[in-house]
Amino acid sequence: MMLIAKRHVGGPAHFRDEEARSFGEVLRHLEQTLERVSGAIRIYTAALGESWQHFHCHMVPRYAFMPKDAKGWAIFDLQRAAQAGEIEVDGAEVARVSRAYRSALREVPPPALVP
Repeated sequence: MMLIAKRHVGGPAHFRDEEARSFGEVLRHLEQTLERVSGAIRIYTAALGESWQHFHCHMVPRYAFMPKDAKGWAIFDLQRAAQAGEIEVDGAEVARVSRAYRSALREVPPPALVP
């Protein structure tokens, strides 16, 4: 899952005060919801911003059992491993979590975003 800034900004260090407040509240809600519907033990959140000055952050569920026993930054190598055919992605589980996440966010939307 990703959270994407509405305006072009390099990252939280460049947010206006109201954007920073909104970002924290929205990110907390999105992570709590994703953790609940996915069954993850935590949500890793990362933003690198090397290729373009437009902030977005990735939220990646971390489960008790991960392929290749991935933890920490190794979680982000799993996408490459899946593309290389080294691990198999359970498409039905991805669809289930995506549906549950959308449904949960419709039921309890995140706090109002700053325009």
